[in-house]
Amino acid sequence: MNRKFLTVALAGLTAALFSGATLAQKKYDSGATDKEILIGNIMPYSGPASAYGAIGKSMDAYFKKVNAEGGVNGRMIKFVSLDDGYNPAKTVEQARKLVEEDEVFALVGVLGTSPNSAIHKYMNQKKVPQLFSATGATKWADPKNFPWTMGWQPNYSGEAKIYAQHILETKPNGKIAILYQNDDYGKDYLKGLQDGLGDKYKTMVVKQLSYEVTDPTIDSQMVELKATGADIFFNVTTPKFAAQAIKKAAEMGWKPTQYLNSVSNSAGAVMNTAGAENGVGIMSVYYLKDPTDTQWQSTAEYKEWLTFMQKYCPGCDLKDNLNVFGYSTAQTFIQVLKQCGDNLTRENLMKQAASLDMTLPMLLPGVNVKTSADDFAPIEREQIVTWNGKTWLLSGKTLGR
Repeated sequence: MNRKFLTVALAGLTAALFSGATLAQKKYDSGATDKEILIGNIMPYSGPASAYGAIGKSMDAYFKKVNAEGGVNGRMIKFVSLDDGYNPAKTVEQARKLVEEDEVFALVGVLGTSPNSAIHKYMNQKKVPQLFSATGATKWADPKNFPWTMGWQPNYSGEAKIYAQHILETKPNGKIAILYQNDDYGKDYLKGLQDGLGDKYKTMVVKQLSYEVTDPTIDSQMVELKATGADIFFNVTTPKFAAQAIKKAAEMGWKPTQYLNSVSNSAGAVMNTAGAENGVGIMSVYYLKDPTDTQWQSTAEYKEWLTFMQKYCPGCDLKDNLNVFGYSTAQTFIQVLKQCGDNLTRENLMKQAASLDMTLPMLLPGVNVKTSADDFAPIEREQIVTWNGKTWLLSGKTLGR
């Protein structure tokens, strides 16, 4: 072999090795290292929506399980979850702390429409992922204008359209009374029902009343709604007020056909609190397996969830589907991290979050998680369910797209 050829060959080999090393080089943004990934979260552990704190606790528990099993690609998850009391001003304060002081890699699973709305522009300006927000507002699925924000659950507007379709099929001449929370979350449901009913909205809806999240009760609104003679009640409330409304309707002897928004259909936090027998016949929608539904309790998926809860979330309510919600959200996020590999940049995190096609153990059959670069709505399918006094009965028909 002549010297010139050998020199060229060695140069080529060196270049190839260098190129391979470059490709294999680990990439990190703030909050991610060889050993740890720092994740932020904001939950209402106190205040009027404190029932939702179960989501943060079950997410934290799942990340502890992942760490106990070796982490993700050898890295431990450090989950910092702060309380905002469901106060958007406090959400802003906590988000700034997490992003600017703690320098988290991302915010994951922040709870509530108004709290997430308060930090929506900020997170996108900072280019820090606001991922899998625990709210079904339609605006989280807007990759063109807000590429750093993505929801997780089915959106409120789409859910309300399912109720509208059911009303038109079963009670086309019904009179509808609506109670809703006076914020973006409540108004998103109203818009969905309006879109679903179309021209009939004006004639079918006889009264719509709002409440503020700071109100102690909604008793006066319920009395006024009953007085309309409505035979359909659309209950767009968070858990505390949902339980109050169901209980008050029963106390007054008001027995309309009731639709309860999915964010408050927890058997433990709402239906049992209201008095399980008071909710018989109420309809809602489900996309998660209800832990009180006996048909799932013999399955491997439920047993795995139960074992996890008993070991990592002792004392948590096994009847509360918010614990299934947190578990499933955390599982989705772990999958995104696995797909990131050693490229732990925030840009790649969002890229991988927008490249999902998966199922989860505690999602209903026929419901999946699927995203793309122009589709930031991970879950879009669900079933109408009916409360029988003990659990939610599935209709068997999966709706949505």
